[in-house]
Amino acid sequence: MTVTPIHANLFQERKELYQFLLHCKETLREKSHSKIVSISVKSQRVDPLVVLEKIGEPNKLHFYIERPHQGEAIAAIDGAIKLRLKGSDRFLQAQAFISSCLDNTTATGDLHLPFSGPHFFCSFTFFEDSLTANSPFDAATVFLPRWQVSCRQECSAIVANIVMDMDVNLERLIAEITQQYKLIKASVTQPIIQKVKKERNFQQIADRDYFKASVRSALESIRVNQISKIVLASTIEVSSNTPVHQIDSLNNLRQFHPDCYIFSTSNGQGKNFIGASPERLIKIQNKELETDALAGSAPRGKNAAEDAYFADGLLSSEKERHEHQVVSNFIVNGLSNLGLNPQRLPLPCLLQLSNIQHLWTPIRAKVPGKVHPLEIVAELHPTPAVAGVPRNIALEQIRRYENFERCLYAAPLGWIDHRGNSEFIVGIRSALIDGCSARLYAGAGIVAGSDPDKELAEIQLKFQPLLKALI
Repeated sequence: MTVTPIHANLFQERKELYQFLLHCKETLREKSHSKIVSISVKSQRVDPLVVLEKIGEPNKLHFYIERPHQGEAIAAIDGAIKLRLKGSDRFLQAQAFISSCLDNTTATGDLHLPFSGPHFFCSFTFFEDSLTANSPFDAATVFLPRWQVSCRQECSAIVANIVMDMDVNLERLIAEITQQYKLIKASVTQPIIQKVKKERNFQQIADRDYFKASVRSALESIRVNQISKIVLASTIEVSSNTPVHQIDSLNNLRQFHPDCYIFSTSNGQGKNFIGASPERLIKIQNKELETDALAGSAPRGKNAAEDAYFADGLLSSEKERHEHQVVSNFIVNGLSNLGLNPQRLPLPCLLQLSNIQHLWTPIRAKVPGKVHPLEIVAELHPTPAVAGVPRNIALEQIRRYENFERCLYAAPLGWIDHRGNSEFIVGIRSALIDGCSARLYAGAGIVAGSDPDKELAEIQLKFQPLLKALI
């Protein structure tokens, strides 16, 4: 990647923007050649969710992720360049695509800002291949957005990514850029306009008996030592007489669950996958890796005494502690296989969310320069927290017992920037939205001693964040 200094207010200086892009065009040697130009500028604080509402379109890709309690959010809108993949080498192909794009990128502007410069946004389905021909998402989708708007506390960055070729009409291109830039800047003072929740009666369809029967079958596999753990998911199909409002649902989620990752990604064909995930897969910042073992759960109490009772029961439960240790060991072993030296606490902590609490072990490591973030994602996905042990057999059994397509449920979703920084989450506590209907996903870890009725209760508890937020 080449870095070029420019005037800080380039988008507002049409003459200077024209001269800069003309220079980029003149460096193209062949008619078939193209170049990516990434321009970052500082802005007053802007809400990326408002920008997504203003300039996002149903037939274009987007990616949105927010950590409300950290004051961080990013909206990636439309694809300047994109790649859709199928097959078992999807992580390797995605890595090669990102590296190739960066080799052909000129970045300029306020590159010192948080979330500045080119970022590539990625979604990978849980399984590398689909059981059905009409799965709404490809096995991998990677895109560099035309516009990226972010905030961290009071600091915001606006990034435009432009694909230049010899045939580009600079006057028309600059007119489009400045028009959309004005729309983004106009969003600085604009709040989300919440839709009035009226005449909406969600109809729910859930197959509780099928889930409990699957748990009983899985317990038999555990009894005969085929597997020691399997994570089984269930779905609720909900529908309404009016379309689900994606932006308002996200706004609800960030208010109800500020301690989770609020996310949304689209397939560019009108279908959106949204959720409030408590689970981070990896975060890499300046070659420092953070990841989490998150497994074992209990409800929150209605008062402090009941809450403490549930927490103590979770911390002392042999079943829950064993389930958690399996996940923690898996992550440590996977990172070690890549040459990292992971460090973790000897005992799990509690991660307490608004309606549920989990056993949690943070794991840290330094990342060697030769290890790409997607190599780590490929090594860790799927963890026993969303698959089972042994992993390959558990994956076969999941497809045997579940009667739906997982798609992006429990799959890696995240971004990688031009410096190798990265953050991926696990797409749990999630829903696939399609017009007036939505499919909600939730899962539970099944081990020896699991009770089908209790596992169903856990699943139903995990559905509540999305059911409450949909509007």
